[in-house]
Amino acid sequence: MVGLQNLDLPIGVRIPVSQPTFMNEWFETQVRVRYAETDQMGIVHHSNYLVWFEFARSEYCRARGFSYKEMEEKDNALMVVAEAYCRYKSPAYYEDVLTIRTKIPEIRSRSIRFIYEIYRPSDQILLAEGETLHLVTDENKKVRSLPAIYKEKLLQEIDDQNTFPENEAPH
Repeated sequence: MVGLQNLDLPIGVRIPVSQPTFMNEWFETQVRVRYAETDQMGIVHHSNYLVWFEFARSEYCRARGFSYKEMEEKDNALMVVAEAYCRYKSPAYYEDVLTIRTKIPEIRSRSIRFIYEIYRPSDQILLAEGETLHLVTDENKKVRSLPAIYKEKLLQEIDDQNTFPENEAPH
């Protein structure tokens, strides 16, 4: 993570930093705080942390080889937020580059739990931590089992960041 705080990213650019390797390791994604995400004092509004959790969760899934859109359209499986929790520890400010760490501590037949940490690499301050619980439903909002293909992708090891499944382009 050396030098990440010195990246000269356009405001609002979100870039994945690394890919997860095991279920018990963190996946990291970066964001730069945009002006619209702050109040008049330049402090990030609390609602943005849940938006960043969602962004990091989507990037986590993409790093595992699938997207929410694919789950919904191809397999009629929607991940509905059933619970959300965020504990705020220290403020973030306009123009801060932040790292959102995401991992999955639990996958059950019909639900997935994600946990998150948001910190500022420039001073190593933990800003917030939280979790979300998602129920898998069909398009009619009826709870259903998580399709096996997604459970397998979430549990698989990723050996090389640049390796894609055989005969398959990245999403």
